[in-house]
Amino acid sequence: MSSLHGALDEYLAARRALGFKLARDGKLLPDFIAHLERAGSAFVTSRLAVAWATQPRDAHPAWWATRLVLVRGFAKHLQASDLRHEVPPVELLPHCRPRPVPYIYTPSEIAALLAATTTLRSPLRTATYHTLLGLLAVTGLRVGEAVALDDDDVDCRYGVLVIRKTKFGKTREVPLHPTTTQALARYARDRDRLAPRRRTRSFFVSTAKTRLLYQNVHLTFLDLVYAAGIAERRPRRPRMHDLRHTFAVRTVLGWYRAGLDIEAKLPTLSTYLGHIGPSATYWYMTAVPELLEAATLRLERFCGARP
Repeated sequence: MSSLHGALDEYLAARRALGFKLARDGKLLPDFIAHLERAGSAFVTSRLAVAWATQPRDAHPAWWATRLVLVRGFAKHLQASDLRHEVPPVELLPHCRPRPVPYIYTPSEIAALLAATTTLRSPLRTATYHTLLGLLAVTGLRVGEAVALDDDDVDCRYGVLVIRKTKFGKTREVPLHPTTTQALARYARDRDRLAPRRRTRSFFVSTAKTRLLYQNVHLTFLDLVYAAGIAERRPRRPRMHDLRHTFAVRTVLGWYRAGLDIEAKLPTLSTYLGHIGPSATYWYMTAVPELLEAATLRLERFCGARP
């Protein structure tokens, strides 16, 4: 194994110890090292980094920029011990992928989505997806967080979920509304009746009595979106992750309408959603008409109250 491969192992181990998962880095950076070896270079250079980053040639420029960012982080690590390694300047391949416009569900659309679960073929699938999507809608959990829940993570006695080692390696507790706790307890009873000999301790189970697979959840969700009659909504088709966007936006909208201090409340929402800080939560504050209207009215009241 070359010294670069050994340095990459050290780099990934150090970053992962800080909570970064670096799945993409672990897959792509070995190919970058192979690119350097084919070029006969023992050191990172900006020229070789750009040549590797701009592959394939027909890819979106944002993908090229992403690849170069991976190299830049690794090159900084290498340069700390050997100045012969070049760190590609940030001015190279500057491109940001346009942020997808999230879809903000109306309450009636969420109700239609949940009602569509009755079109699924088995009672277990109906119960599982009705409860799973309902949980996403009322808590703003990431889909992967909900799928990863085990029985021990769902405390129906005290109404708390434990979300373990998710993004950035964080673990957090998510308090639940009593009606949500009741729905989870009801699902657990139905699940144990419909799948009495489970092959997993996962809270949500498939018809094979195993943990749900994300890809299968995604495909089922697409079927439900069509069954609910909301597949052709604009400006984009609704996604599962948009339930998280919707939860965040509706929460802040409720605070605006209640006249609460948004800046003071936002860290609470950030903690609930599992963000590293309020700056990450602002990403979810899409300028939906209702939110803009509430913010404008508050600004007008503030300006009108000034002497």
